[in-house]
Amino acid sequence: MTPSIESQIHSIVAKHGEIDPARLTPDAKLQDLGVDSLEAIEILFDIEEHFDITFPQRDPNLDDGSLGKLVQAVEDALAAKAASAAQPAH
Repeated sequence: MTPSIESQIHSIVAKHGEIDPARLTPDAKLQDLGVDSLEAIEILFDIEEHFDITFPQRDPNLDDGSLGKLVQAVEDALAAKAASAAQPAH
């Protein structure tokens, strides 16, 4: 069984921030979990690499810093990637 997107993201965040996974809820904000801005950028890079996606420069889902919005941003990026791959080549 493949781990859910949410559980994969939580694993990446927990590893980077040395955070107890029990504290990782959809409403939890990275800043409130003690993740500084540099760590947050590293987390985003690792998530992009892990899922083979690229976040837009300004993704509104990333603005509030909550894990739930981060999961939504990854789901959106994966959906866009799948839609792009499904487009016929001209």
